Amino acid sequence: MTTHPMPAATAYRRRWPGLAALLLGEAMNLLDATVVQVAAPAVHADLGGPVSDVQWYGAAYTLPFAVLLITGGRLGDIVGRRRMFVLGVTVFTAASVACALALAPGPLIAFRAVQGAAAALIIPQTIGLIKAMFSGEETAKALGSIGPVMGLAAVCGPVVGGVLTHADLFGSSWRSAFLVNVPVAAAVLALARNLPENRAPHRPPLDWPGTILAALGAGLLVYPLIGGDLRELTLHDWLLLTAGLLVLAVFARQQNRTPRPLLEPSLFTHRGFPAALVTSTAFFAVTNGLTVVVVLQLQLDAKAGVLASGLSLLPWSAGLALASWWAGSRLVRRYGRRLMPYGLGVLLAGLLAAVAAYRTTTGPGHFPVALLPALALVGLGTGLFTPAFFTLALRPLRPHEVGSAAGLLNAVQQLGATLGVAVLGSVYLSGPGAHAPRTACWVAAALLAVAWAASSRVGTGEAG
Repeated sequence: MTTHPMPAATAYRRRWPGLAALLLGEAMNLLDATVVQVAAPAVHADLGGPVSDVQWYGAAYTLPFAVLLITGGRLGDIVGRRRMFVLGVTVFTAASVACALALAPGPLIAFRAVQGAAAALIIPQTIGLIKAMFSGEETAKALGSIGPVMGLAAVCGPVVGGVLTHADLFGSSWRSAFLVNVPVAAAVLALARNLPENRAPHRPPLDWPGTILAALGAGLLVYPLIGGDLRELTLHDWLLLTAGLLVLAVFARQQNRTPRPLLEPSLFTHRGFPAALVTSTAFFAVTNGLTVVVVLQLQLDAKAGVLASGLSLLPWSAGLALASWWAGSRLVRRYGRRLMPYGLGVLLAGLLAAVAAYRTTTGPGHFPVALLPALALVGLGTGLFTPAFFTLALRPLRPHEVGSAAGLLNAVQQLGATLGVAVLGSVYLSGPGAHAPRTACWVAAALLAVAWAASSRVGTGEAG
C-alpha cells in the first residue's frame, strides 16, 4: 500500500480521530438500517402505497450495498481509500436528506438505493485505512474496536428509530429517522480530515461487466419475491426468477473467462469457503427477515406503536452485543468451531419460543410479552455465532485472498439480508392472519437448518 507521507508526530496525533471517523461511519450505516426497519410501517402509513413497500424500504438499501461492495473496495484501491470514504459519506448524507423530503414511496425507494450504493463506497475502506494508520499490536486493537461499536449501534438502532418517530419532532414523524444521519455524517466528515490518503501499490482491475451482471441477476431474483403471495407466484414471477438464475449463471461463466474477474477465483478452491457463503446467506436471511416480521406484527397486528416496537427489539440487541463481546474475547479461543452450532442452537430455541409466544398472544391490542425473552435468545444465539463464523471462514485463506474474501462475505451478508426481508416479509404479509408470524418463524427455522448444515464445513480444508 502507498500513503502520502506526513511527519511522524502529526500522523500519531491523527490516528485516533481518524479511527473515530471510520468507526462512526460504520455505525452510521448500521444505525440507518435498523432505524428504518422500525420506522418503515410509519412511513407506509404516511405515504400509502402497497404494504410491500415496507419490504422495499429495506431491500432497496441492502441490494445495491451487496452487489457494489467489492467494486467499492476496488475503487478505493485505485482512486484512494480516504477519497472514496469521504465521497461515500457525502453522497449518503445527501441521499438521507432526499429520503426525508420524499413525498411518495417511489422516490423514497430510489433514494434508499442511492444510500445503499454510497454505503458500498464507505464500508470497504475501513480495514485498509486502519492498516495504513496503525502497526503492530495497535492494529489489532483498532480492528478489535469495530465489534463493540457495531454492538452498541445494534443496541441503539431500534431504540433510536422508535424514539425519533414517536417523538414527531417539529412534525417530522418518520422523517427524523433519516435526518439523524446529517449530524452524524457531519461529525464523520470533520474527523475524516485526519485520515491519510491510501491506495493499493498496483492498480487493480475493475470488472464492470461482472458488476452489472451480478446486480441484474440479484435484482431479478429479489423483485418477484417481495410483496407477493409466495404460494401463488404468477408465470411472470417465475420467468423473472428463471431469468435471474440464468443471468447469475452467465455471471459465473464470465468470472471464469475474464482476465479481470470481480471475484478472486482461487477462493473457490478452498473447500470450506463456498460453504461459508451459503452459511452467511441463510443466516443473515433469518436474522434480517425475522426483524421485519417482528416489527410488522407489532405495529400492524398488535397495534403496539413505533416506540413500543423499537423498545421490544432491545432484548435482541442487548443479547447480541453481550454474546458477541463474550464470544469474541473468550469463547472463540476456547471452543473454536463448536461455538457455531451452539450459537445456532440458541437461535433456534429463540425461534421456537417466538412461535410459542405468537401462539398465545396475537390480535389487535394483544402485546406478545412472551416474545421479549424469545428475542433475547435470538440475540444471544446471533452473538455467539457471528464471531466464530467470521474467524473460521477466513482462517484457511492465503494472505492475498483475505481482502477479497472479506468483501465477498460482506456482500453475501447483505444479499442474504435482502432475500430474508423478501421471503420472510412476504410469508408474513401473505399468511393466514394470526398464523402468519408463526409461519414466518417456521420458514426461518428451515433457513437456519440450511445454515447449520453448511456451517459444518466452514473453515475446513486447504486449497484443492
